[in-house]
Amino acid sequence: MFDTDVIIVGGGPAGSACAWQLRQHNIDCIILDQAKFPRFKPCAGWITPQVLAELKLKEGNYPYGLSTFTSLRVNLNDFKFRLPTRQYAIRRYEFDDWLLHRSGALFFQHAVKAIRYENGEYIIDDRFRAKYLIGAGGTYCPVYRSLFKDVSPKTRDTLIAAQEDEFPYKPASMDCWLWFWKGFPGYAWYVPKANGYVNVGIGAWAERLKASGVSLKAQWERLLEHLDAQDLVRNYNLKPSAHSYYLRQPSPQIRNENALLVGDAAGLATLDMGEGISPAIQSGLRAAEAIATGQPYSLEGIARYSQGALLGRVVTGLYRTNKQD
Repeated sequence: MFDTDVIIVGGGPAGSACAWQLRQHNIDCIILDQAKFPRFKPCAGWITPQVLAELKLKEGNYPYGLSTFTSLRVNLNDFKFRLPTRQYAIRRYEFDDWLLHRSGALFFQHAVKAIRYENGEYIIDDRFRAKYLIGAGGTYCPVYRSLFKDVSPKTRDTLIAAQEDEFPYKPASMDCWLWFWKGFPGYAWYVPKANGYVNVGIGAWAERLKASGVSLKAQWERLLEHLDAQDLVRNYNLKPSAHSYYLRQPSPQIRNENALLVGDAAGLATLDMGEGISPAIQSGLRAAEAIATGQPYSLEGIARYSQGALLGRVVTGLYRTNKQD
């Protein structure tokens, strides 16, 4: 049996940030993840200046380079405008691996199957044991499934279905483009990355999409037409990957005894843009602080909107406008 203070299930940004912060307090921890890092992870990769500051990371010190956006090119049917913002974009393939190594935590490639709570400790697959357990395994996190699902079910109307691809391609534009289409309860995007990569994708409320009778596949084809028409991506065989996640839950239970949920395991993506990396990292840091200091674990200070409350509600209103048309 491997004994430690904290077991973190999930080696993505939430889990790695948690481990990094725990180690700042000299608390022993390990990370378990079924994937081998670096891993392919299609994602628009948005992160905020605030989260860089919380990670004590200066823009110029990130070794793989960042794309910087001071505005978003928004296309609402035929209406076009620029939305002021301040965001960065990274490649998850690079960023997640870098964060994992930066954490300094011992890593085990291990798919968690069984979790039990015994004599005040969590035992994972009869191999790992700790007083504290962090669920950082994303939408289908085994910690959430085993210890939180029955007491804190996620609301179905916040489930987002997405389809995207990330590939080497010389960006035709270094702007971030967003498309909101009539009848589509979501949006599509084009995000240029550093060092010659591009991410494109679509995301929508799964329940609303089902009710509308519009398929995600049909909207993907629509995106390809826009990319071609705008001369953003042409003559490239895209191979999209599908995934799902939850937007910020109304009143999530994020702690059960000494088990804590962070990131997508808790359902924390922003309500306007569906951004999950910054809330994941911030929740990971706060969970570590709660363990280290004995203070309550809270989501206070983690923004519900990527663009701030006012602009965030404007963007969210675009979804509702499309739904009503």
